[in-house]
Parts: sequence; C-alpha cells; structure tokens
Amino acid sequence: MSSSLDTIHTSPEHGGPEHGGPEHGGLARDLAAMERLVIGRRRAIGLFGLGAGALLTGCGDGSGGSSVTTTATPTPTPTPTPTPTPTPTPTATSTSTSCVSFTTETNGPYPADGTNTAPGISSNVLTLSGAVRSDIRSSFIGSAAVAPGVPLTITIQLADVNNNCAALAGYAVYIWHCDRDGHYSLYDLPNESYLRGIQIADANGRVTFTTIYPGCYSGRFPHIHFEVYSSLANATSGRSARLISQFAMPDAASQLVYATSEYASSRTNYAATSINSDNVFGDNTAAQKVAMTLTATGSPAAGYTTTVTVGMAT
Repeated sequence: MSSSLDTIHTSPEHGGPEHGGPEHGGLARDLAAMERLVIGRRRAIGLFGLGAGALLTGCGDGSGGSSVTTTATPTPTPTPTPTPTPTPTPTATSTSTSCVSFTTETNGPYPADGTNTAPGISSNVLTLSGAVRSDIRSSFIGSAAVAPGVPLTITIQLADVNNNCAALAGYAVYIWHCDRDGHYSLYDLPNESYLRGIQIADANGRVTFTTIYPGCYSGRFPHIHFEVYSSLANATSGRSARLISQFAMPDAASQLVYATSEYASSRTNYAATSINSDNVFGDNTAAQKVAMTLTATGSPAAGYTTTVTVGMAT
C-alpha cells in the first residue's frame, strides 16, 4: 500500500511521469504542493475567523470593540388637534344701569280704559286699532284736531327688577294726559281723543311717544298717566294691566314751560303745589320720586326730550 507521498507523486493532477516531467523533481514539487495546501487552509481558517469576528463585532453591545451605529428614524410627534373654544351662551343683559320698582298709583277719573264710563265717544280706547300709535297729538276718533303745546318726546324703558333690570320686550304701554289747559279728551272734551295712545315695547323694552308738555291743573302736580300690559292682546281694559302708575314732570322744565304765554293757566296752579305735597307722589320714597320723574333736555322753543326707566316685578 503506497504512502500519501506516493499518491501525490504519481497522481496525474500533480504532473507525474505521465506528463513527461523529470522524475528527480517530483518530491520537491510534492512538498511545494503540500505547503501551498497547508497555507491555503490556514488562510481560509484566518479569513473565516476574521469574518466570524466581524459578525460578532457587528452584533456587539458596545462593551468592547467597535459596533455598527444605526440612526433611528424618530417617530413623528402628533400635532394636537386644537380644542374648539365653546361659544358662550348669551345671557340677558340689562339695558338700564339701575331700576327702581314703581309703585301702583290711581288711574284717575279719565283713563278711557274701560274701567269707567266716559261722556265722550268711547269709554275704552284699548279696543280701538287707532289707539296703537307713537304720535298722540291728534284725535283719532271724532275730530281730527291736534292738541297745541310745547313738543314733548318721552322714551319709556321697561325693566324687570327681579332679573337684573333686564328689558321687558313685547309689553304694551298705554299713556294719557291732559292738554296744556288741564283738560282731558273724551271727558272734559267729549269729541276729542288726542293725547292718548298705546305701543308695544321693542327688543330693548322701549317705547317712544311724541306728545305735548301737559299743563298743571289745581290740586295736582303735573303728571302723565300710564298702564303696562304683558302684551297688546292682553291690553283689553285697565283691569288686566300689570302696572298702573304715573310720571311726574321735571321741575326745571315745568317752570320754563309754564312761564310761556300759552301755558298761562298752569302758572298759578304749579306755584301752589310740589311733588312732596302731591296726593299721589307725596307718600313715595325719595328714590321712587326720583325714578318716577322724567329726565328732560331741551327748551320751550325747541321742545323737550325726556326719558324714564320703569322698574316692574314680573
């Protein structure tokens, strides 16, 4: 049995005598081939070791040699959806900075609101469509006469004293008063119906009437009567009124108006009375007297613009 060296020597793969190579050079060639084989195996092992080391290094935890650094893609932070700001529910706001509850006063002998009998052509103007108007200077039944006198505009603000003086929209206000000589239509003047009218309060609780400055007759401080109803439909008679009261005329304006020639009959009567001695206003509190007195601007020549806030408990 031949040795491995013989096998290498005679194998055609290594250039034995079959290839015509010199026989004395076969051993040297065999040794050289063996050396190349050994060196090749060592290189292979070395390369394998290097590759394994590289694999281990790449999977290392950073405690020793180099490691492969990877850059993590950051997870986007979601942009928060803005929380809608709720729209506040509107609250009722006052159209008056303050309001004083008016006292109930007499409607007097000349209301024409169905509570008594008038000698004129109507005892209840609240049932007549013509009574719904803002300018009350002319008669709307009977004659078409216009009451003479200093022009007066009065704006009435209705306020709920139980709800922070909130406006009372939709309420109806009926007013009436005497003429410059102290006479009342439908009673003293049976054929006239002027200086009376009713209106519905707007969204701000306001009504505005155009009339004349009333005169002052004996025994009373100058005034304007009014009644408030919860609606125009409910304004059927004085018995259904939510408030019956009166406005007092302002002293400074009254003195100037009654000093004119056309109001001569009021001059003496006014000098003999005051709001404190009046049998209607006299027993009210000081705050009520102030609240129930019209606030006026203007002059007898230009006319007067007046305002008042009527506080009501609803």
